Amino acid sequence: MFDFDATLPLMAVQFLILTVILNALLYKPLGQALDNRDEYIRTNLQQAKERLQQATELAQQYEQELASTRRQAQALIEEARVEAQKIATAEIAEAQQAVQAELLKIQAEIDQQKQATLQALEGQVASLSEQLLAKLMA
Repeated sequence: MFDFDATLPLMAVQFLILTVILNALLYKPLGQALDNRDEYIRTNLQQAKERLQQATELAQQYEQELASTRRQAQALIEEARVEAQKIATAEIAEAQQAVQAELLKIQAEIDQQKQATLQALEGQVASLSEQLLAKLMA
């Protein structure tokens, strides 16, 4: 069946030489290329994880800053509202005082005019009484 002549060892040597050549020229570079590709993928995955972590941290930081800014804005709005309320209250009080002063001034003028009118009437009544008395006596 098998013929063990000189071709079998020659074929074995050729097979070994072919294996060594293929290993040196094909399998090692191919394995190295696959290793390089694997390393490249691992590096990119690691970088992506790091960037995702940085983005998450940055988003949390921005959210904290936004919340802080919102609190500050609310505090400023509340402070402005309180200040506006104080100003409005002060202006209302000032207007009420001005109205009260004007009312007192008008009341004083009315009283003065009333007194002047009463004095004028008393003078006229006295004058008319004297004229009436003079006419009655005459």
